[in-house]
Amino acid sequence: MRVLVVRVGAMGDVAHALPAVAALRRNRPDWVIDWAVDPRWAPLLVSAQDEAPVVHRVCLAETKLWSGRPLSVATLRSILTLRREVGRAHYDLVVDMQGTLRSAVIGWMAGAREFSGYSDPRESPAAWFYKRRVERRGRHVVDQGAALLGEACGVALEGEAFALPHDRRAEDWAAEVERAQSRAQRGVCVLAVGGGWRAKLWPAERYGELARRLQAMGLDVVVNAAQRNDPLAAEVVAASGGAARVVVCDVAGLIALLRRTALLIGGDSGPTHLAAALGTPLVALFGPTDPERNGPWGPGRKVVLRDRDSVTSYRHVDRLDPGLAKLPVSAVQDAAQGVLAGG
Repeated sequence: MRVLVVRVGAMGDVAHALPAVAALRRNRPDWVIDWAVDPRWAPLLVSAQDEAPVVHRVCLAETKLWSGRPLSVATLRSILTLRREVGRAHYDLVVDMQGTLRSAVIGWMAGAREFSGYSDPRESPAAWFYKRRVERRGRHVVDQGAALLGEACGVALEGEAFALPHDRRAEDWAAEVERAQSRAQRGVCVLAVGGGWRAKLWPAERYGELARRLQAMGLDVVVNAAQRNDPLAAEVVAASGGAARVVVCDVAGLIALLRRTALLIGGDSGPTHLAAALGTPLVALFGPTDPERNGPWGPGRKVVLRDRDSVTSYRHVDRLDPGLAKLPVSAVQDAAQGVLAGG
C-alpha cells in the first residue's frame, strides 16, 4: 500500500499531523508513507542526512515560491516537477490533512485511486477534489487528524508520540549554545514570541519584563528568530534591558535547541507545538485560539494560560487579543516556576 499525506505547512500544523502519521507507520510498517510538504518544514520530517523517523520520503511543494511569484517560469517548473514526482509514485491513496484548495490540487495531481479529505475542509472548494469525504471527529486537531487518516486507511488510529530527525550540523550548533551558559545558570529558557497573526502575540514589553525575572531565577533567556533582523525579537530583547538575547536558527536548529531547553514560553505558534512534541517543559499563552482544539499536544510538563476575556475567532490580524494582552507577567512567572519545579 502506497500512501501520500498532504500537509504542506505550517510548522505547528505539521507537528499536529505527525501523531496520526506516526500511528499509521507503527500499525502498518510495511506500507510506504510519503508526505507532501513545503521545503521550509521538511526538516520536521527528514534530516540533511536523510534520517526520516516517520515517513519514507518527502515531496517538496514550494508553496512560498508559488505565492510570491505565481506567474514565473520557476513556479511553473516547480509545479510540473512535483506533479511528475507524485504521479510516478503510483499512490493507492492520498489523504489531504490540510483542507485548502492548494493542498487538494496537490493531492489530485497524484492521480491516486482513492483521495480522502474532510467533508468540511478549511476551504470548501477543496472538497470538490475528494473521492471520499470524511466527517470531522474529535475536539483537538490531533484527534481529528487521527480520525481522518484512520478512516481513509481503514485502520483505527489514535495520535501517538513521534520521533523527530537528528541533524548533525544542527545538533553540534545547539550543543555550542548550551555550552555557552555559565555554570551558575539553570539552563536555557526559550521565549517563542512570534505567531502567525498579531492577536496570538503577547505584548513585547511583557516578554521583556518576564525575561528580567527569568534571568534573576538563573535562566539563560534566549529569543528564537528565523533571521537576524527579526523586528519582534529585537523589540523583546530591547525591552528586557539585556536580560535576553536573540538566537537565530532554522527549523533543524530549533529542534536541536529545544532538545536542550529547560523551559519554553510562547503563544500558539510552531515552536510551542514543537516543544510539546519533544517533551520540553513549557508555558503556553493562548488568546483567540481555543487550547482545547489547538493546544500543545505531547509528553512533558506544560501549563496553558488563557484569560477568560479572550475571544475565540479564526483570525484577528491587526489587533491584540484583549484577554491575552492583559495576561500579567506575574501569572506567567508563577506558571514557569511551577513547571520548572515539576508541578
